[in-house]
Amino acid sequence: MRSGSGWPAGLAVATALALAGCSTGPAPISAGGPAGEPGKGGTVRVLSSTAFSHLDPAQGFDAGVNNFYRLVYRTLTTQRAAPGKAGTEVVPDLATDTGRPSDGGRTWTFTLRKGPRFQNGKAITSADVKFGISRAWDPEIGIGSPYAKQLIAAPKGYRGPYRSKGSSPRIDTPDSRTVVFHLKQSYADFGSAVAQPVFTPFPRGTGARSEFDKQPIASGPYQVAAYEAGARIKLVRNKFWSEATDEVRTARPDGFEWTFGLDPATIDERMLSARGEDVNAIADAIQPATISRIQDKETRRRTLSGLMGCTTYMSLNTKKGKLGDVRVRRALNYAVNKQSIVNAFGGATKADPATSIQPPTISGRKGTDLYATDGQRGDLDKARKLLKSAGVSKGFSLTLDTREAPVMRATAEALQQSLAPLGIKVKVNIIDTATFYEVIASPAQQHDAAVTGWCPDWAAGITFLPPLFDGRNIVSKGNQNLAQLNDPGINAAIDRASALKDVDEQNDAFGALDAKIMRDAPIVPLVYEKSVNLVGGNIAGAYKHPVLAGGIDFVSVGLADPDRRA
Repeated sequence: MRSGSGWPAGLAVATALALAGCSTGPAPISAGGPAGEPGKGGTVRVLSSTAFSHLDPAQGFDAGVNNFYRLVYRTLTTQRAAPGKAGTEVVPDLATDTGRPSDGGRTWTFTLRKGPRFQNGKAITSADVKFGISRAWDPEIGIGSPYAKQLIAAPKGYRGPYRSKGSSPRIDTPDSRTVVFHLKQSYADFGSAVAQPVFTPFPRGTGARSEFDKQPIASGPYQVAAYEAGARIKLVRNKFWSEATDEVRTARPDGFEWTFGLDPATIDERMLSARGEDVNAIADAIQPATISRIQDKETRRRTLSGLMGCTTYMSLNTKKGKLGDVRVRRALNYAVNKQSIVNAFGGATKADPATSIQPPTISGRKGTDLYATDGQRGDLDKARKLLKSAGVSKGFSLTLDTREAPVMRATAEALQQSLAPLGIKVKVNIIDTATFYEVIASPAQQHDAAVTGWCPDWAAGITFLPPLFDGRNIVSKGNQNLAQLNDPGINAAIDRASALKDVDEQNDAFGALDAKIMRDAPIVPLVYEKSVNLVGGNIAGAYKHPVLAGGIDFVSVGLADPDRRA
């Protein structure tokens, strides 16, 4: 999924080491975090600088919103609510199991649990599952997770349930509790794919246009009681949700309240002091300058720290000018001083230099570095030789898209400084954070390059490389292949790896494919980001989740004393 700027995906430091078998360097902050089980009741407050992109799960697909979705929506399967390696496991949610493949993995059957209901009291049926998933084909709505359209067979020209009435994707519903998917080809990990938000069920006939961006229909333990776009969201209990039907969510708080648009420095000050209602708050990762102020025992007890499961990179649009030459793209990979990017993120506590497309937490990752330089500080001589061979020894100009967030501006400036000695003039184009991914995912609005990122939808190689580099998935809206790379050899290698029926073999194949793709240099890997979060003194059950891009797992967090206000 696209990485966000508010709630990064994260691991506790010890967990990251256990999963990746690598060292992330010294960290001044321990994994830490509040212990204990939450009580029942009270309201958890969330402080954030950035609003959610979309409340509609067919549209949102960034790191800031997917964790939120698990409070409001349910899917056939979902990630286990647990820290560490246990959290990488996909478990049943609305379904009784993680799916039963047949026909060599081209057909998958799921049986729904008895009892789950929407917030209007209506039982969730197989027809609702089919309808909710069908919305992914709508050209205006289906701009989020691509897995439904990529995997499930559908009639040619199908445009979703509102525009293509009388036809549908190949999803059978032989009875109210059975859902049968017919896929375009074998897919070994389809039981994990259906955990994506785009597989959320909805009552038939609902949700046209922007309806769910204003007022969602909940299937999870909470429903939206109030929403002011860009300002606040209030969740209250969905009275028709039953813990007896849900093995993942504990739903201990009575509700959640988000406040958006806050200055990051203000958030840090509030979380350091954690007074008044902020004792019941969780918040964005703190700013680099704040880390040195975490000194006393009480504040450290409220600290969560860890390596994110994402890669931040500079995408290179292979259809734009000089970037169409692979020698130029390779030159950029050699030229970038990645240590300066680490510094832009706040130093070693906040980031490690990235050497490959996949982050350390992906199963099967090889971690090869085709453009290694001394200390990851760049090699201008190698870059100059490549530019000379491409006939652009005097440099050229490019436009770099980036988000409004301070660390993204600093990253763009560091890239400017890395490329300036080569005569490459970088014009930085700042885009509002809330709309950034929607803009750069529209090829007509793309520029030459972008500072962006990607987080795994689950801890498997198939969630990283195909969405970003399969040329057959390039679309006019919701496009994730920002490089617009359409290489028949890479497409075929993706097909071969995807067709493997053993998930471990598949991950190994994608690990090898990482280096093959980097020979085409469609991106410049920049950093593997880390995050440090502070929580209020009354917060209990908080931990960093190894896969969910929300960082602190919302479905398990709550208040130690639900009646405490200060």
